[in-house]
Amino acid sequence: MNLPHWDLSNIFPSLESAEFEQGFANVVARVNALAALFDAQQVERTPNATTDAETVRAFDAVMDAYNATMDEAYTLMMYIHSFVATDSRNALAQAQLSALQIHLATLSKLGTRLVAWLGSLDTTALVAQSETARAHEYALRRAKIEAAHQMTPVEEELAAELNLSGGSAWARLHGNVSSQIMVNVELDGETKALPMSAARNLASDARRDVRARAHHAELEAWEKHAVPLAAALNSIKGQLNTLSARRHWESALDEAIFDAAIDRATLDAMLGAAREAFPAFRRYLRAKARALGLERLAFYDIFAPLGADTRVWSYDDARAFILTHFGSYSERMKGLAQRAFDEHWIDAEPRAGKRDGAFCMRVRAAESRVLTNFKPAFGGMSTLAHELGHAYHNLTLAPRTAVQRSTPMTLAETASIFCETIVKQAALREANAQEQLAILENSLQGACQVVVDITSRFLFEQRVFEGRRAREWSVQELCELMTDAQKETYGDGLDPHALHPYMWAAKPHYYRDSMAFYNFPYMFGLLFGLGLYAQYQANPAEFKKSYDDLLSSTGLADAATLAARFGFDLRQPDFWRDSLRTLEKEIELFEQLVG
Repeated sequence: MNLPHWDLSNIFPSLESAEFEQGFANVVARVNALAALFDAQQVERTPNATTDAETVRAFDAVMDAYNATMDEAYTLMMYIHSFVATDSRNALAQAQLSALQIHLATLSKLGTRLVAWLGSLDTTALVAQSETARAHEYALRRAKIEAAHQMTPVEEELAAELNLSGGSAWARLHGNVSSQIMVNVELDGETKALPMSAARNLASDARRDVRARAHHAELEAWEKHAVPLAAALNSIKGQLNTLSARRHWESALDEAIFDAAIDRATLDAMLGAAREAFPAFRRYLRAKARALGLERLAFYDIFAPLGADTRVWSYDDARAFILTHFGSYSERMKGLAQRAFDEHWIDAEPRAGKRDGAFCMRVRAAESRVLTNFKPAFGGMSTLAHELGHAYHNLTLAPRTAVQRSTPMTLAETASIFCETIVKQAALREANAQEQLAILENSLQGACQVVVDITSRFLFEQRVFEGRRAREWSVQELCELMTDAQKETYGDGLDPHALHPYMWAAKPHYYRDSMAFYNFPYMFGLLFGLGLYAQYQANPAEFKKSYDDLLSSTGLADAATLAARFGFDLRQPDFWRDSLRTLEKEIELFEQLVG
């Protein structure tokens, strides 16, 4: 069957349409009007500022205008991004994105000015006098801290302008180059040129010789493009190092921890518990090797299928299964998924120029779009449920303002993990032993990536940042750093001579120009989501009373405060150990099924 492409014509008919042109002009006008309002109200760092009635009126007007502008600009940006993400060769979309980024840079500078201004005000006095301030109290208190880490206004403005031709440009280079790489893979006696996303999908092929050929062809392709990608990585990390130091953060990691709305004690507790669980995950990898008849897994065996997944997981079957089991939780969750399928929110077909992986993006209000590269297997269905979980989260956030919706990465995975777990548990209940093995393999494969591989990526990035303070890293050095981190985390679970030295090139997360360490929040999200699911199983009725409110509040409180609603203390290893034990039980069952 033909897999669906998403449809955004209800936002604008096309990039060439008069409606899009008008929408673009409207955003530019809004940004310019907001800049004029900021100038008129002197929204900037203001030493010894008073919080009188006039200041309160100015604050209310500024926040209303800022939220409205952010909403409209975000929708336009996501609309254009939808074309770039599905076809990086779309010259018109690339041009429009480049043109929009100039105005987004202006909006970013206004956001920096807003933070500086809010940092000058008496937050307690403002909250006491303004309903708008009370609704945004958490953001105001974070702004106070963030303002203390700002450079001078002139420096912040210059940094935003230079980012267009600096970090942002390098990030776009990585996205464009990596999405256009063609990989020459021998299949069935014939050499075929495949998009990188399709070549990487062969890692889940049942035939080991196909996986091995695809892996080595992929490494060869990355090697050919490694020099510009290494330049991009060095430039982005160098820029983030410089800005973190200028803003008086101890390191880029400390800034990332603040952005994630956690603290160092929480991160250390989680990573420490993860390390304790490595032996269990290595047992899983060794058991998988036995099931495949191998002495030890190579990196290209990590995603090899196991078990007799005799159930057909076509796209239509995935849709029906998700709707049924989302409905077992609530009609609201099912209704969201039904709307996503019926209104063509989902782009599922892998194709040349389309970016690899999967994501969900909110486009406006309660409306999202989901990108996947669907595979007709349980994993394809599970990934789709995961991304629809993000869409459900967006639904709960719809009544909030743009500022209130600003969810840290640590909490952004909460609903997606929960929804993914719903369908996994349902599939396990309906499966025979061989199908259970396939489902557990899919689950543990993903969990191993999030706990073990994420730790390797964290260690790699931490070391890149540290070394980048002194000089740039060469391609060879980046590859060595990557394999060292993989050896340290996977241990004897993988063949140390068959790793993936170019994972630093393959993972787009390293190339975010505005955020470092786009890795540990995924581990947080998995383990936090599993903890919540355990609460749901223990008391479904009570859980449902507060779950949607928790999702709707992910931009209104830090992670520890939200976790406390369910009795979790994130700064203690025990919470993380308890979540990891649920995975260790799956590993034990997996070992039994492997026999």
